[in-house]
Amino acid sequence: MYAIIETGGKQYRVQNGDVIFVEKLCAAEEETVTFDKVIAMAPDKGAFKIGKPYVKNAVVTGKVLKNGKGKKITVFTYKPKKGSARKMGHRQPYTKVQIENIEVVKATAAAEAK
Repeated sequence: MYAIIETGGKQYRVQNGDVIFVEKLCAAEEETVTFDKVIAMAPDKGAFKIGKPYVKNAVVTGKVLKNGKGKKITVFTYKPKKGSARKMGHRQPYTKVQIENIEVVKATAAAEAK
């Protein structure tokens, strides 16, 4: 079973046990996070589901392994013939998540009433 989720403006194809690096989330290490923006999912048995825009009641849960920063990149800008140059560095923050479960939860009567 696999699913395609959206988080941080990007899309990821995930399965149980996968480790992914996503844009920084507001979650501490060893905390459980849920991704409810499931674009598509392919169960082991049954038909491939595609959402419009998201699959209803589909949830992907994962455990935060680490929060950190990526490799440093160098940004150099200059204006020719003006003597203007600027050198900067940047390290993009990320969250390392291990996918634990992909499921379709049953909707409660209160949620259906909305």
